[in-house]
Amino acid sequence: MPSQFPAAVIENLEPLIDGGRYPIKRVVGEDVVVEADIFKDGHDIVAAALKWRAAGQARWHETAMKHVDNDRWRGAISLYENATYEYTVEAWTDVFAGWQHEFTAKFEAGLANLTSEKLEGAALLAAAAKRARGADTKRLREFAEQMRAGTDAVVHRLAHSGELEVLMATYAARSGATQYTPPPRVIVDRVAARTAAWYEFFPRSAEGRADRGSTFRDCLPRVEDAQAMGFDVIYFPPIHPIGLTNRKGRNNSVSCRPGEPGVPYAIGNRNLGCPNGGGHKDIEPSLGTFADFAWLEKQIRRRGMEIALDFALNCSPDHPYVAEHPEWFYKRPDGTIKYAENPPKKYEDIYPLNFRCSNWQELWEEMKSIILFWAELGVRIFRVDNPHTKPVAFWEFLISGVREKFPDTIFLSEAFTRPKMMKALAKAGFTQSYTYFTWRTGKQELAEYFTELTQTEMREYFRGNIFTNTPDILPLHLQTGGRPMFQIRAVLAATLSSVYGIYSGFELCENAALPGREEYADSEKYQLKERDWDAPGNIKELITSLNRIRRENRALHFYDNLRFHPAENDAILFYSKMTPARDSIILIVVNLDPSYTQTTFVHAPIEDFGEIGSESYEVHDLLTDARYVWHGERNYVALHPGVQPAHIFRVRRL
Repeated sequence: MPSQFPAAVIENLEPLIDGGRYPIKRVVGEDVVVEADIFKDGHDIVAAALKWRAAGQARWHETAMKHVDNDRWRGAISLYENATYEYTVEAWTDVFAGWQHEFTAKFEAGLANLTSEKLEGAALLAAAAKRARGADTKRLREFAEQMRAGTDAVVHRLAHSGELEVLMATYAARSGATQYTPPPRVIVDRVAARTAAWYEFFPRSAEGRADRGSTFRDCLPRVEDAQAMGFDVIYFPPIHPIGLTNRKGRNNSVSCRPGEPGVPYAIGNRNLGCPNGGGHKDIEPSLGTFADFAWLEKQIRRRGMEIALDFALNCSPDHPYVAEHPEWFYKRPDGTIKYAENPPKKYEDIYPLNFRCSNWQELWEEMKSIILFWAELGVRIFRVDNPHTKPVAFWEFLISGVREKFPDTIFLSEAFTRPKMMKALAKAGFTQSYTYFTWRTGKQELAEYFTELTQTEMREYFRGNIFTNTPDILPLHLQTGGRPMFQIRAVLAATLSSVYGIYSGFELCENAALPGREEYADSEKYQLKERDWDAPGNIKELITSLNRIRRENRALHFYDNLRFHPAENDAILFYSKMTPARDSIILIVVNLDPSYTQTTFVHAPIEDFGEIGSESYEVHDLLTDARYVWHGERNYVALHPGVQPAHIFRVRRL
């Protein structure tokens, strides 16, 4: 027989990921709203508190929870430190509230001789005085004496004194309280984890010249162009030494001509005399030195941006790991090391690491040390290449280990793979994740997919970083839809999610593809890329406007406030983002058809507008500065591809 049993039942706690196995995610200043079913046997009154503390600390903080309906309780907290927290719910019998209810019922029923009830109440107050501190002790004793000596009417008034209710709630008898265990966790990231615009470019092609590669010192004009467009993050593909053995040439040719730069993902060259052996902790000499990198990193931060580095766990045959730790690689029956394959593709210039090798602990520690090395140099954002090809447990180990020292580190998962694996990686610690946006083009599939991302349990742990394109992926719609499709996809990416990115060339509407493939022709993965960064027909002005609109409107800073609304034309997508206080209301209407003008009636969610919602209101198009007066719910729009593919309306009261 147990010596103690729970005072109350606490179940169906939310948010809770896989029974608390994985943490939920928030950013600094964002609310954590916790709900739970809380009840107990009999007719006793229950009280509950939401408790939280930084992981590793002993002292809990708490705030009262409120009864919602049908034994459902809710509490909310805001967390302001970039750290990992624990949260839980505690429930207990509210003996004072129970006494208060009983005394009131008897008094109002006109029952005489409530002496026993008064003495019971006085005893509860006297017991609370012993738990109290400072002046509260004296005040509770005074209340207890008044209750003993007072008439029934006096005690009835005392029982409902606001001061007494606060004192009794503060010093409630909670010796038999029930606490939800084990406490779930919440990772609180810095705001850039939720709200940012990424711009990816290859440093070696920064100048847009095909006759020579650029260096870190040559990147500043490209950085400043990205700054002018309003981007927050400069993302570099791998900047490490590139191997010579089996180096690929133009367009993935197996024969590499002299002077061709190779693939940055074929990492490592121990023969270059690099200061750290020529591996993942070194820099490709043609890009510059560590001093040059430090200079560029400082220049980027001065401009209000920061660097994201690619973390690609590939090794060239020339990587120092191959000679020093051959046991870390996959072997053929003849003992030679296997190169990477993704049939029908072959990557003869890359050896994949075996994260389940016999010496896996040492390998895992070495991989973590790479991130820590670059974090010490000021890099706090890492885009991880193909994380789904490594054990999920490895990522949980690495990310949690890095966050112990650098809690502001952001990890982006580049996993275009099965949905459950993408979700597992996000649960294991990835701050952001690539999504299927790249292949979602229709109205229904966009609405269904982004509803899943932002309005189901996924919103608690999975943040979609919406990339329009990547060096590996030129989707069919960009190949065939022309400049209007680039405009459409830019608007969608910038407004469907609070964090999005483009790969350089998107702003120039580059769409030359390999025949029958979703891949760029003349890809700069294999060669230097010649570009005119201000080529006619670019959409830099639109991208600049989108990023300005994102910065200036708080509704677009949030991730899970996306809602879709009816539009009476399947070629037009209509959705909104609003702040809880309704001080920022944004309506977005997008023509998904790059070829034809589309018109329709849209149904505005005026019931959600708060005080703004009335028969007439103004919608201000932030892309064109046009202003319209809308009436009621149903209003007309016309969108012309190539001229105005979208409206981004800010709603104002007339």
